[in-house]
Amino acid sequence: MTLQQEIVGNAMQMAVVSLRPGQTVYCEAGKFLFKTTNVTMETRLGGPSGGGGAGGGQAQGGPSGGGMGGMLRQAMATAMQVGQRALAGESLAFQYFTAQGGDGTVGFAGVLPGEMRALELDGTRAWFAEKDAFVAAESTVDFGIAFQGGRTGMKGGEGFVLEKFTGRGTVIIAGAGNFIDLDPADFGGRVEVDTGCVVAFEEGIRYGVQRVGGLNRQGVMNAVFGGEGLSLATLEGSGRVILQSLTIESLANALRKAQGGDKQGPTGGLFSTNAG
Repeated sequence: MTLQQEIVGNAMQMAVVSLRPGQTVYCEAGKFLFKTTNVTMETRLGGPSGGGGAGGGQAQGGPSGGGMGGMLRQAMATAMQVGQRALAGESLAFQYFTAQGGDGTVGFAGVLPGEMRALELDGTRAWFAEKDAFVAAESTVDFGIAFQGGRTGMKGGEGFVLEKFTGRGTVIIAGAGNFIDLDPADFGGRVEVDTGCVVAFEEGIRYGVQRVGGLNRQGVMNAVFGGEGLSLATLEGSGRVILQSLTIESLANALRKAQGGDKQGPTGGLFSTNAG
């Protein structure tokens, strides 16, 4: 069942969701804006279906099996979800909104100036998104955490932890700046981008991180003066990719510079003294 939603606004978009009676949508804590009075709000630690995108589990409303054994399994599944989100630096809780006695309306937004996008999952392909991209989803969509290989994560910085969405239904994501949609297959099967520009991509796209240039004069020039540091993200295969025009690092650098605290200087990202 597709979630009825409308994304409104320009520089700082928000999603206005229309709920049918009994329909539930959930969001990450801190993304809620407003609701009508007939929409109930409940905060839970557990995901809507036990974090199946990151290891499986049962639905929030029904333990797998009866009695104490089922309750224990559900508690363990919830604890695993919370532990994964804590390790990933994500919010520990979700907020659930359900329309009661009639149609209801709920509003959500991201945390940075930029665009939002509604993705429709049909159960055949998962979607992966950067950390903090998730805004809201209907209860038939499962939210999980996907950890990239340690080598990729350490080299890329941005790509160690990804959000993973599976199941059927609508999920709403947000990013910074403007979005561009592309398919690597239209560009010879591979694109290379700033690691902070990746918002989301479909399952089937191979994500990796590569060094910028070789250990030669031009490679050093790219890393020291190019502002990209030592690595670029690579996206290969065929499928939908969403990129953003503004990275969190560039926004933070601009704010520091405006406040007179820019310590990056002319050498770009490699020698930045930003501890974050």
